[in-house]
Amino acid sequence: MKVIYEDNHIIIVNKQSGEIVQGDKTGDRPLSDIVKQYIKEKYQKPGEVFLGVVHRLDRPVSGLVVFARTSKALTRLNKMFAEGEVHKTYWAIVKNTPEQPEGTLTHWLVRNEKQNKSYAYTTEKPNAKKAILKYKIIGRSDNYTLLEVNLMTGRHHQIRCQLAAMGCPIKGDLKYGAPRSNPDGSISLMSRHVEFTHPVSKLQIAVEAPLPEDSLWQSFQTSLHL
Repeated sequence: MKVIYEDNHIIIVNKQSGEIVQGDKTGDRPLSDIVKQYIKEKYQKPGEVFLGVVHRLDRPVSGLVVFARTSKALTRLNKMFAEGEVHKTYWAIVKNTPEQPEGTLTHWLVRNEKQNKSYAYTTEKPNAKKAILKYKIIGRSDNYTLLEVNLMTGRHHQIRCQLAAMGCPIKGDLKYGAPRSNPDGSISLMSRHVEFTHPVSKLQIAVEAPLPEDSLWQSFQTSLHL
């Protein structure tokens, strides 16, 4: 686990693909428990450590996850996330190149709980939630395109589903139409940048996650001179 930022009220860590943020039916140890253990040991805290989960990333996705270390921060961060005051930028490697170098995608997403999958429609459907994202091409390799994505809404599997609906499934994302999986079980999507006003100090927080060690991500890092 790599800590990107921490203070008395919040902690931001870089999640690896394959990790779960919160406990689920798999029974696997979640990232929240690992962070609690880290805080307990670092600050020699007796008893139960408080840690609030304010958002999640899908298991095969990597990148920045924000946790609250106090109840005051948790309440305020929950409100900030709900009101779109936390700005997250994602990077996605996709197989096909979008027709336009940048654009806005609007769909209505219907979630299928049994399949743990969302379906995108261009017109409104019963039980559908409106989903909006903005994307732009920021890099190209011989076989892949690197997109920067900003969410205007926060829906189940939104980026994965909407990019696939555009004809650009994320590399390794079998669930949404990628031809094959990545060797490590990841999908080539990461939460790259997070920016917000600190819920307590009111300072501006802006942090960035390092790119995964995978050779394709690293080739983009070289070509973009990061």
